[in-house]
Amino acid sequence: MAQEEVQNGGAEKVAAVKFTALKPQLMVEAPKAVDAVQFYKSAFGAVEVGHTVHPKRKAEQELPHILSAQLELAGSTILVSDIVENSTPVKTEGGGCVLCLETEDVETAVAKAVSAGGVAESEITEEDGACDGGRVGKVKDPYGYVWLICSPAKKCADV
Repeated sequence: MAQEEVQNGGAEKVAAVKFTALKPQLMVEAPKAVDAVQFYKSAFGAVEVGHTVHPKRKAEQELPHILSAQLELAGSTILVSDIVENSTPVKTEGGGCVLCLETEDVETAVAKAVSAGGVAESEITEEDGACDGGRVGKVKDPYGYVWLICSPAKKCADV
């Protein structure tokens, strides 16, 4: 009967989909996922909550080849993954993705990211628009991703 309604111009009922999480996946050149995870831990205090290893990696090798790691960062989950040879092509080196972190201490956060291997892209400034306004520092990590490190958004006065 549903098929008849669609054929006669009726709308087909589609089951509602409820998403339970959004997990940005940062793709890095293989085999740099381990290094990237260490950078995000050092620079931003990320916590590794899980990972998957390459199934063809031999057990006797010193370090497992991590394919993907799941990190908790500022209340969000991100995935850091190696780009493997036979995977679907993905543009690497950041690819236009900008990540925003909020902190009360922008200067210290930028300095910590730079000491871990990031590159400050600009001086810390007061900006409207970026990360909802406030103090903003811009750091490019060793894997090409740009991080805006911002002070929390200012509360607007009631009009």
